[in-house]
Amino acid sequence: MVKGLYTAYTGMVEEMRRMDVMTNNLANASTTGYKKEGAVNQSFDDELAIRIKDTSEIFRTKRLGDVNLGVKVGETYRDFTQGSFSVTDNPYDLALDGEGFFAIEFRNKNGETSVKYTRDGSFTVDRNGYLMTKDGDYVLNANGARNAAGGAANYVRVDPNQEVTIDADGTIYQNNVRGAQIGLVDFEDYNYLEKYGENLFDRVPGAQQRASNARIEQGCLEMSNTNIVKEMVDMITITRAYEANQKIVTTIDGTLEKAVNTVGQV
Repeated sequence: MVKGLYTAYTGMVEEMRRMDVMTNNLANASTTGYKKEGAVNQSFDDELAIRIKDTSEIFRTKRLGDVNLGVKVGETYRDFTQGSFSVTDNPYDLALDGEGFFAIEFRNKNGETSVKYTRDGSFTVDRNGYLMTKDGDYVLNANGARNAAGGAANYVRVDPNQEVTIDADGTIYQNNVRGAQIGLVDFEDYNYLEKYGENLFDRVPGAQQRASNARIEQGCLEMSNTNIVKEMVDMITITRAYEANQKIVTTIDGTLEKAVNTVGQV
């Protein structure tokens, strides 16, 4: 094996993976509540090169040194920093100022329900007065979010024919009468949240729930935290790194050709 070829190959594969992550960020630049992703690189673990069948040292193989075989994806991470707000003046559009998530009862294609979490507050109200996401999933109240429990008793319900005012803590008022409270929840460590779809998150074993300190801003939406200009600059960097690895492959290929066709004839 020519080590240079393998190193350049792993570098090209790594840049392709980084490009996939970056293009997904660009594709979701307009997705409400989307949190951008990134990838970091790390080298493969060093391999110990030794002399095979060397008996010059008893009970010990003679070491030649460490050999590194290229680069790989070390980690794919998610940036949970808050995105900018877009004012819509829609009373059912809600944005979270601070750390936390809305809790919703998600229903899959098989009709199975589970609690998911999102920063996307583009809600609507059905004809029965239930607060729902744009995909038709029910928004949970404070009790449902705190206990990760669904069911009609934990849905947020309003009178669709009356004006709605929502306080910073999620309490809903209609005709100066206090109604349901929209549930908010936060987590100790976001590494225990798994991405589900474009802007939903699912908790994994080990997730520690805590109270959210976020304030609800009515009539606003939190936009994606993807910076398009920065992503385009990163695209140029990734492309140049990929091309550099291509040139290494071309150079080593030319060297091997000379070794076989020229030096090998001598």
